[in-house]
Amino acid sequence: MTPVRTITVTGEGTAEAVPDLLTLTLAVEVRRDAAEAAYGDAGAIVSAVTDALRGHGVAGSDLRTSGLNLRADLVWAENQGQKVSGYVASTTLVARVGPPSAAPAAISAAVAAGGDNLRIHGIEQGFTDASAVAARAQEAAWREAEAKAARFAALAGGRLGLVLSIDQRPEHGSPVPMKAGIQRASTSEGVPIEAGSVAVSASVVVQWELDSPAPAK
Repeated sequence: MTPVRTITVTGEGTAEAVPDLLTLTLAVEVRRDAAEAAYGDAGAIVSAVTDALRGHGVAGSDLRTSGLNLRADLVWAENQGQKVSGYVASTTLVARVGPPSAAPAAISAAVAAGGDNLRIHGIEQGFTDASAVAARAQEAAWREAEAKAARFAALAGGRLGLVLSIDQRPEHGSPVPMKAGIQRASTSEGVPIEAGSVAVSASVVVQWELDSPAPAK
């Protein structure tokens, strides 16, 4: 039995798009002499922050509490060891804001509502439909793999046959430097958010049968 000849190549593709969603990670931290006071005040501040975000178009379904902590605040005193100096209540709030141009005003409103008890842990750009961007990157990766395989098959004196296997590698995204003419999403309130692009990359490993060339007519 003649062994099946195969050809295996890797294709890579990239799709670039402007993010239409920002994910904000905010934290509220309150220190008080009593645990009950710290916990209660933290809850009141979180409510004020979420109300401020809702007032700037953030839907309730786009707000999520991701952590809650209440601990004793310990200090070291000479000849006494550790002592409780108070209690700290903290919680983390994740908010999805779209479009990104609405983020500066929403963040400013959250800071005003949370005051000195609010912390900003970061922002992440993304897409409301990430699968559509990923699909474009996958299609580009497939086209590159097919073109490379056809070229190598021709060099080997054959042609591509059936696809035997497809191994898709995880997609990943990376920021793209701002191009000339792209403006920042700015507002009179708060820190401007730069408007740029995110490139999503995909990789695929495909194996084909390597057939003999078609007979000449």
